[in-house]
Amino acid sequence: MRELTRKRVWFAEPLISATADEVRPLIAKAKGWARSLGVPVGLWISDKQDAFVKGIAAEFPDVPHRYCDNHFLRDVAKPVLEADSRAKVRMRKEVRGLRAIEQAVLRRRKPRVEDGAEPAPEPVGTADTATATDPTPAAADPGGPVVLDYCAAVRGILNDDQGGPLHPPGVRMAEALAEVEGSIRRNLGAKKGDSRRSNSAASPAASGRASTRSSKSKMSSENTSK
Repeated sequence: MRELTRKRVWFAEPLISATADEVRPLIAKAKGWARSLGVPVGLWISDKQDAFVKGIAAEFPDVPHRYCDNHFLRDVAKPVLEADSRAKVRMRKEVRGLRAIEQAVLRRRKPRVEDGAEPAPEPVGTADTATATDPTPAAADPGGPVVLDYCAAVRGILNDDQGGPLHPPGVRMAEALAEVEGSIRRNLGAKKGDSRRSNSAASPAASGRASTRSSKSKMSSENTSK
């Protein structure tokens, strides 16, 4: 039993069960403490279990009895949390294959040596020649680290179970996965845009070269006719 206004615990006892026979003696004890201390009881707050409702009504018939806000939110949100939990299970079933993607990236970053074959000799020459003939894993697969970062982010999202009635983890999971999807789409769109820009940049140069060749051909034919 706790006094809320002063945040002071009057007494605490272990209960074998939450039945009326176990709870009512505690409420009667609290009534005796209030009388001996000369402290009026203006309000009761509990989780509204049946034993507390009946015991408080019997010992404190004129004192209001209110629902604890924490218990109230937990009980009201219970159906929401159950639905949220089912949604998490469905999302985890749909977002699969992270490990296979990571393994594929890591395999591309490792030099392959065929069974029974000797490893390729180290290149001899300048640093530029060595880099050109034997590129580093990052140069050979520049998108690999980005893919691994995305996989790590998605795995962290799927393993996040924190939250509560006011911040359901499944809702946060859906929002975070949508952000990851949007980021991937933006990156893919930017890559396609770079490709289009490079093609358009090459077109004027190609047409210029074609025009130069045409002019040279024209001049050559005129000289021949003279």
